[in-house]
Amino acid sequence: MSAIRLVVGLGNPGPEYERTRHNAGFWLVDELAWQHKAPLRGEGKYFGEVSRATLAAGDLWLLKPMTYMNLSGQAVGALARFYKIAPEEILVVHDELDLPPGAARLKQGGGHGGHNGLKDIIAKLGSPNFWRLRLGIGHPGDRNEVANFVLKKARAEEQQAIDEAIAKALQVMPDVLAGNSAAAMKTLHTAAK
Repeated sequence: MSAIRLVVGLGNPGPEYERTRHNAGFWLVDELAWQHKAPLRGEGKYFGEVSRATLAAGDLWLLKPMTYMNLSGQAVGALARFYKIAPEEILVVHDELDLPPGAARLKQGGGHGGHNGLKDIIAKLGSPNFWRLRLGIGHPGDRNEVANFVLKKARAEEQQAIDEAIAKALQVMPDVLAGNSAAAMKTLHTAAK
C-alpha cells in the first residue's frame, strides 16, 4: 500500500443533512482535521472544504466535497489532478449499507455497490483503485427505502455504534496513512468481531 496523501469524507452539504447517516464520511474527516489542527476551509477550485496537515511522511490533504454525494468525483478529481495524487494514494471514507452500525472496514478497489459518491469518483478518476474506509450504517431491509434511510438521522444506539466505529478507525489511521494497510485491517477487522 502506498502512503495516503488525500483523505476524502463523503457526505452532503447543508445543515439539513449534517447528522444524517449518509454523512458518516464527513464526521470522520472533521475529526481528523481537528486532531491534526488543520481546519477545513471552503475552496472553490476543489468544489469542497479542504485542509492540509503536515505529517512526518509529507503533506496530507483532507477534503469534504460540497457538491452533493452524486457529484463527489468532481471535487476528488480536481484536487487529485492538481496535486498529482494517484488513486492508490487516496482514501475515501463513506457510509456502508452492507455493514451494521459499529463496523468499519478498509479495502482497496472494487465496485461502487450502488453508492453514488463512489460511482462518480470512479468515473472522474478513471480508476476504482483508491482505498475505501467503509463505515457501517446498517440497511433498512427494503431496497426501496434506501434513499430515505441514508438521508435520515440514525437512532441513538445506532449513532453511538457509528461514533465508536469512527473512533476505532481513527486509532488505526496512523497505520493507514503510512501505507501499513495490513496492520490497520488486522486491528480494525478483528476488533469489530
